[in-house]
Amino acid sequence: MREGNEVRSLLLLSELMNPETQIQAIEQKLGKLLENEQGYFLVELNISPANNIKVFVDADQGASIDHLTKLNRALYKQIEEGGMFPGGDFSLEVSSPGLDEPLKLQRQYLKNVGRYVDILMKSGVKLEGKLINSTENEIMIEEEKGKGKKKEVIQYIVLKDEIKTTKIQIRF
Repeated sequence: MREGNEVRSLLLLSELMNPETQIQAIEQKLGKLLENEQGYFLVELNISPANNIKVFVDADQGASIDHLTKLNRALYKQIEEGGMFPGGDFSLEVSSPGLDEPLKLQRQYLKNVGRYVDILMKSGVKLEGKLINSTENEIMIEEEKGKGKKKEVIQYIVLKDEIKTTKIQIRF
């Protein structure tokens, strides 16, 4: 009888250790925390084999360091108290996606309308221009060519399915 309990315990432990299960559990905990943070949303969550948890959170009006720190502390406490990682063997990083991170969600595209973007198409073609509009399926960018009297403004509609990455351009 004892042997069966040990096998069941090992199975339960292996289920707890499953990265997909861990990600879902952390997403659920984070979702509850974000309900209280108006305009904040989850962009991406990853767990490395070494139990390094990276959470990218963004906000419609920009994510503040104070809010991200508060989220980090609250989420860390919940993960630790939940015993998701035996011996507390994990690290947690909650941050906003940096400018070097590609846009992933429609909400991010909408937030960045009016900014300049670099687009890498799945075909390898590179586009750059001002993000004018975004829908679920496509974006519109505006490119300026030439200067002075020869200046030409061209608008492109780009299907999101054909985009490999879209990154915000840093302009001074």
